Amino acid sequence: MLSRSVRRLSRFSAFDWRDPLRVQGLLQEDEVLIRDSAAAFAQQHLAPRVVQAFRNEAQEQREIVAAMGDAGLLGPTIEEYGCAGASSVAYGLIAREIERVDSGYRSIMSVQSSLVMHPIHEFGTDEQKNMYLPALARGELVGCFGLTEPDHGSDPAGMETNAKDDGDFFVLNGTKTWYCSLSS
Repeated sequence: MLSRSVRRLSRFSAFDWRDPLRVQGLLQEDEVLIRDSAAAFAQQHLAPRVVQAFRNEAQEQREIVAAMGDAGLLGPTIEEYGCAGASSVAYGLIAREIERVDSGYRSIMSVQSSLVMHPIHEFGTDEQKNMYLPALARGELVGCFGLTEPDHGSDPAGMETNAKDDGDFFVLNGTKTWYCSLSS
């Protein structure tokens, strides 16, 4: 009877608060390498900047995006164009490691990767992909998007802004609050 109780307790004593669902054991070898690289990058390049950025209410955003590009962290799920072609799990691991340092830095990475690069990759012409994706992946270009509207907040179903094709360009009609990870 005692040995059965000890076995039950030993299962609980193996609990790892850092990985309570034992996800780490499910990762592929390349995902572990990507996670560890992202963690090292975040700790070496981002963590030292957090306090000063907070105190000065400013970030060195162009430098941060360029550093993320140099580390191969931008557009990680995209194949070609200088991107890693990694799994969605790897993308989540990158985001988690950057988020561990600061959610603002994670927002910069995810806006660039998911809200800017992904739509270009998915819906852009070959010319647009070749023109923008390599520079976005290197962090030489920084993308932005407009979501929030004064009368609807961030509710996509209520959005009124639209774009009309005017021949050589599109005309935007409406009011948006643009998120851009650049400051002057």
